[in-house]
Amino acid sequence: MATPGKAARNARPANDSALLTSRDNRWLKEFRLALRGGLPTENGFVGVEGARLVEEALRSGCPIQAVLFSESGQRYRERLAPLIDRPEMGFPTLLTNDRLFEGVADTEHPQGVAALVKPRETSFDDLVHTPASACALLLVVLAGVQDPGNVGTILRTAAAFGATGAVTAASGISGTASPYSPKALRASAGAALHLPILPGMSLPILLTQFKIAGIHTLASSAHEKAGSLPPNVGARFSASPPGDAAPPLLAPWEVDWCQPVALLVGNEGAGLPEEIERSADARIRIPLAGGVESLNAAAAAAVVFYEAARQRAKQGNG
Repeated sequence: MATPGKAARNARPANDSALLTSRDNRWLKEFRLALRGGLPTENGFVGVEGARLVEEALRSGCPIQAVLFSESGQRYRERLAPLIDRPEMGFPTLLTNDRLFEGVADTEHPQGVAALVKPRETSFDDLVHTPASACALLLVVLAGVQDPGNVGTILRTAAAFGATGAVTAASGISGTASPYSPKALRASAGAALHLPILPGMSLPILLTQFKIAGIHTLASSAHEKAGSLPPNVGARFSASPPGDAAPPLLAPWEVDWCQPVALLVGNEGAGLPEEIERSADARIRIPLAGGVESLNAAAAAAVVFYEAARQRAKQGNG
C-alpha cells in the first residue's frame, strides 16, 4: 500500500477519489493519531478538524499534508474549494465514509472535514523581530499552563489584541500543554497557526535571552495585591532592586506597553515560581473587588492584553 507521502503525488480531488473504506488505511491512521490521539505524526503534522479550523489552516501558509472529507462533510467542499484548488497547494483531498470519519475525529459530533497541517517553525531570532505593523514587541510566555483550553484561549486573546509572538515553557514540574493539540487549536480558533510560537523553552534561559535582547519581562503575580503604587511607578521598568527586594508590583494601566514587553503567565493553580517573579523586571496583578480572590489564567490575560492594545492603538493614532 502506498505511503501518505507517495499517495499525495497521485491523489485526485475528493469528488473523484476512491472512498477510503478500511480502518487500517494509512491515511486514516495518520488522521486518527493526530486528531483522536492528539499527537503529531511522524513527519510533524498535527490535526485540525471542522470547517472553520481547516479554513484557518489553509489560510495560514503552513504546509498541508492532506485534507479529509467524510461523505456528509463534502457539503463544505464548495466553501473550501478556493483554498484547496489553488495550484500551489499540491496536497491530496481524501474521502471516507461517515462512520470511519467519526472513528478518527476528536469531537463528539464531527462536521466531516479535517486536515493535517505542520505548524510554522519559529526561532528566537524570528520571535524577537518586530513586525512592521507593531509599535513594539508584545510577547506572551505560557509557563506551566497545563489546560489546553486555557493555552488556546490565551493565544487567541493575545493574537486578537496585537501580540507579536508566544513561547511555551515548563515551570517547575509543570509543563505547558501543547498549543497544537486538538483542544488547544479549537480554543485558539486557529490563532496558534498564525502566531509565531517558540515551544519548549527553558524559562531561566529564556529570561536571560530576553534581557540581552532588551525585552522587558512582566510576571503575572498571585502573591500580593496591586494598587499600592502610584500611577506609572515602574512603568519604564527600572532595574530590579538589589538583594532580595521584589520587583515593583503594577496594575495593567501602570505599565508602558509601547516598549518591548513579554508577559509571563504561570500555572493555573500555583502561578509562577517565586524565583521567576523576582527575576522579572516587574510584576503585574489586576486589582479585584473585595471577596474575589483571583481570575483564571485566560481571563486575566484578556484583561491585561486589552490594556496593552488600548495603549498601543492610542500611540498608533497619535
